[in-house]
Amino acid sequence: MIRIEAPAKINLFLEVTGDRPDGYHDLATLFAKVSLADGLTLKKTGKPGVSLRVVNKANLKPLKTGDNIVYKAAMAFFEAFKIDPSAEITLVKKIPVGAGLGGGSSDAAAALKGLCLLYGVNADKNIKKLMAAALALGSDVPFFLTRGAFSAGRGRGELLTPVKTKGRLPVIILVYPGVPVYTGPVYKALKPVAAAEAAGNIKKLNALIKALEAGESLKDWGSLLFNRLEEPVLPRYEAVRRAKGDLVKAGAPAVLMSGSGASVFALAEDRSSAGKISKIIKKSNRKVFLVDFLLKS
Repeated sequence: MIRIEAPAKINLFLEVTGDRPDGYHDLATLFAKVSLADGLTLKKTGKPGVSLRVVNKANLKPLKTGDNIVYKAAMAFFEAFKIDPSAEITLVKKIPVGAGLGGGSSDAAAALKGLCLLYGVNADKNIKKLMAAALALGSDVPFFLTRGAFSAGRGRGELLTPVKTKGRLPVIILVYPGVPVYTGPVYKALKPVAAAEAAGNIKKLNALIKALEAGESLKDWGSLLFNRLEEPVLPRYEAVRRAKGDLVKAGAPAVLMSGSGASVFALAEDRSSAGKISKIIKKSNRKVFLVDFLLKS
């Protein structure tokens, strides 16, 4: 039996640099894994096929087994490695859905990693095959296969460069406002970004990465956080807009929406400050998580 965690992520930076012929968008982003996580348990069975049980502690809507990304990931693993499927997987879902936290993508990556452990497949030696399967499942899935906690992402987000941070990292107040936001409509509503503006933001991204690698404090790089997808989301989703506004009013020094929303996060220098902010913004229909950046993954 294998037990494995599937951590959530936040985007400390997200710029959309152009359209792609495959229907996706080119991105420049900075991913960071955080300590909020789903859990997977995997074990072999004597029965052919893959059975999936979901313990829903979030807002996951009931799905047919075949539509769940964990099931899809498992079948992709067995196909890629020519193994007859015979596994039972339990998913304990804690990461909110439609939250910009990559929960489904992380679950898929955890299934791939867990099955490698269960069936004795060397993930490092087969990383190209695993990455191909991951990308076919979703643009964010390859990031969750990486060992590092931080990665800069280009292309669809799958062209990854590890970022090694130094020093003490901030504490994260993560707020899910209770209303899911789905990625497709957000990108459709996004207006084209001027090339010069995007280029200027890439310089900010590079400065942010350098600051983290140098171990600078939050006050030195908090102002560099950016998310282009706030433009289509905040005017259309009052709950997201109010969550961000309340975090700013509560005195958080750095506040940003993660991914395509709906979650908004604030960074605080220490746990005491983070605790004070989280108490201020806790309201009905909001889930508030006090989490940390993952130092190891």
